Amino acid sequence: MSKLRAFVYIVLFAAAGFVVWQYQAIEDIDEPSASVLHRGLPADPESVDPQKARSTQAGDILRDIGEGLLGYSPTGEVVPGAAESWSISEDGLTYTFVIRDDARWSNGDPLTAGDFVFSLRRLVDPATAAFYANSIAVVANAEAIVAGGLPPDQLGVEAVDDRTLVIRLARPTPYLLSLLTYPTTFPVHAGSLAMHGDDFTRPGNLLSNGAYTLDAWTPGSVLELSRNEHYWNNAATAIDEVRHHVLTQGATELNRYRAGELHITSTVPPDNFAQVREEYGDQLHVAPYIGVYYYGFNLIRPPFKDNPGIREALSMAIDRDVLVEKIMGRGEAPAYSWVPPGVDNYEPRRLAFADMSQEERNARARRLLAEAGYGPDNPLQIELRYNTSDEHRRIALAAQAMWKEALGVETTLINEEHQVLLANMREAEVTEVFRSSWIGDYNDAHTFLSIVESDSASNMPRYANDEFDAIMDQAASQLNPKWRRVHLEEAERVFLSDHAVIPLYFYVSKHLVSPQVRGWEDNVLDYHYSQHLSLAPVDATP
Repeated sequence: MSKLRAFVYIVLFAAAGFVVWQYQAIEDIDEPSASVLHRGLPADPESVDPQKARSTQAGDILRDIGEGLLGYSPTGEVVPGAAESWSISEDGLTYTFVIRDDARWSNGDPLTAGDFVFSLRRLVDPATAAFYANSIAVVANAEAIVAGGLPPDQLGVEAVDDRTLVIRLARPTPYLLSLLTYPTTFPVHAGSLAMHGDDFTRPGNLLSNGAYTLDAWTPGSVLELSRNEHYWNNAATAIDEVRHHVLTQGATELNRYRAGELHITSTVPPDNFAQVREEYGDQLHVAPYIGVYYYGFNLIRPPFKDNPGIREALSMAIDRDVLVEKIMGRGEAPAYSWVPPGVDNYEPRRLAFADMSQEERNARARRLLAEAGYGPDNPLQIELRYNTSDEHRRIALAAQAMWKEALGVETTLINEEHQVLLANMREAEVTEVFRSSWIGDYNDAHTFLSIVESDSASNMPRYANDEFDAIMDQAASQLNPKWRRVHLEEAERVFLSDHAVIPLYFYVSKHLVSPQVRGWEDNVLDYHYSQHLSLAPVDATP
């Protein structure tokens, strides 16, 4: 039975010298049971339309309710999804997928190769306005379609019959299989879209092909999922219902976990990390995660346009060890590369100053600023924008202090709501330095390096280097994994030498996982499909 429960908690900010009392009334949820999994979600997904979704939380929902041609195992390996098998032509340009005979939509309709053709064409159609339309740029004619030069039906995808899908590429793409696990490539039920238009994603209208269906969505509160009886692997699905609870405040989420109302948290608040580690022991899961937190420079506007020395100086003056040990303190690693460690078949390149002491870095940074005409009599004045979050604020304050102490730089901090910051980053008219991050879409260095190619929609610094683009093109043409790796590593070296960004730290995933949960495996992608999990009584022996 749902009841109203009031929580009163204290948030301490010792450095700021004040205490905040916060009273928040939250609606109780049903007690966790053996058939209902309760998970925390840091924000509402912006959409559950596969082709329009873009956030990590949208991906978490879509991996529960949808399924692409391929998916991931609990440990992070690519495995068959809606496609039971596939073959690759000798030249690496043609992939043929066999759709499972028992693959179904949640209303019982067969899932066909034509459904994937329809959805992939929809992804690149300019009318869809998909943020990740270029994610399948490697498919024949995709780039021209996205640019409006060809109609969507010219995309290099073909349904030979209901079970046979052929994808033809513009160039060999060794990471294609990983790319096809991403939710933007998930199928959409064409009939439902035609009937309901933009409302096809509403609960009751949405037809899905994954392990669960979307039954209800109360914005700002909860997304309710239930078992899809028509899912081809339903017999192996242990949990009947999943509740994704939208909990934007880490302290609130932690309180819900402590009350036994959540089985899995989306994160652990930094202020409580040490206490949580002491309190919960093995229930706290901290694992490497392919994501980088960075500051980007606006490279098409002063003072950073055509000034790599200034950019390098600011990068060198940030003590990354202090950030991860004193500000974060949750296992994050200082970042001296763009591609995180742990990515398959790759050795990240490092910034040239990575092995210097901080004193040596600061001394060189002061020389670089002086060469650019800045010093005590003419201090560099910059603006740093970050989106609303106590964590982002603390990092910004630390960077401001480090730049001031080491270089005399005067930094104005500007706090903006996330959507405002994103808009300003895209327009690049007022931004100077901005906070951002990138979480790998798949386990390959390409997902990090490709976003800073000159034509990438995700290239927020507006980085443009012909040499870098040419090396990335060379990497894309390589079928040999060894030589592809050589080119990708060289591309990262070039990118780092231009100091277009300041990599600050590499993420780790942080979750509290109840002893009731079975099947949880830490992995670098931090993907944990609900269908891979089960629940057992607290006193059960694993």
